[in-house]
Amino acid sequence: MTHLNTSARSLLSKKLEEACVRIDECLGDIFSGLPHHPLTDAMRHACGGGKRMRGFFVLESAALFNLSNDAAVRAAAAIECMHAYSIVHDDLPCMDDDDIRGGMPTVHVKWGEATAVLAGSALQALSFEVLCDERTSPSAQIRAALAGSLADAAGASGMALGQALDLEAATSSDSWSLDRISELQARKTGKLISWSCQAGPILAGCDPEPLSKYAEAVGSAYQIADDLLDVVGDPSEVGKPLRKDAQANKATFVSALGVRKASQRAEELARTAISALDPFGGKAEVLREAARYAVDRRR
Repeated sequence: MTHLNTSARSLLSKKLEEACVRIDECLGDIFSGLPHHPLTDAMRHACGGGKRMRGFFVLESAALFNLSNDAAVRAAAAIECMHAYSIVHDDLPCMDDDDIRGGMPTVHVKWGEATAVLAGSALQALSFEVLCDERTSPSAQIRAALAGSLADAAGASGMALGQALDLEAATSSDSWSLDRISELQARKTGKLISWSCQAGPILAGCDPEPLSKYAEAVGSAYQIADDLLDVVGDPSEVGKPLRKDAQANKATFVSALGVRKASQRAEELARTAISALDPFGGKAEVLREAARYAVDRRR
């Protein structure tokens, strides 16, 4: 039920490519206004590449409320800056200590740890600067709602707490329960995806609550798919042995449920997300395909 057919995959691929182009153009305009310095070079590097899924969700959720890409792209760029900040800090030696990201050297490897810390902090600040600019919305109330909800999603009750829980789990001698893992992942990954899905109605001055169930389910489905990709390389190959480089001691849905049950849970979440879009009718077809893609993607 959740698998994409050829035409659906083609439509989604086209929409993702269009989103990447628009978001990259917007980020280029934003960075062009910053001083020339190695710090901003590091920030650009951190924002380069990637699937732009969070920004894509902003644009598509806005389309449900008849907002154009032009009206939503700055909010999409803002969430990509926030996501980039989280990656820069996550890659640091004091966190996950990663040297390569997307085939490129991580920021602390290329510019040093001090610049990486500053680049991440500056990207976080930049995301709020973009949201609070009148070019994002002429309504001060809408700009405040966007910034306030993103602060909640990224801060001590959201992504930052999720990262703290992840570090705690990595050094724990005890196995974490499914409930604790669910909380960790919902905060570390799910909160920013949830914000992205609800930014559209906020921009339109509408209630974001009708999209909250979709946002929560699709965020969890994406995280489980990431876990599966980490251990089997392809979520369709759930019957094959785990990859040798899989981190079996990490607190993930796969470590708690096993590969097959984790895959089934991702499928269930995708179906939940798709059902949550029923009130939006045909206008939500691209978001439905994005939920299917969550459990059907390949590296």
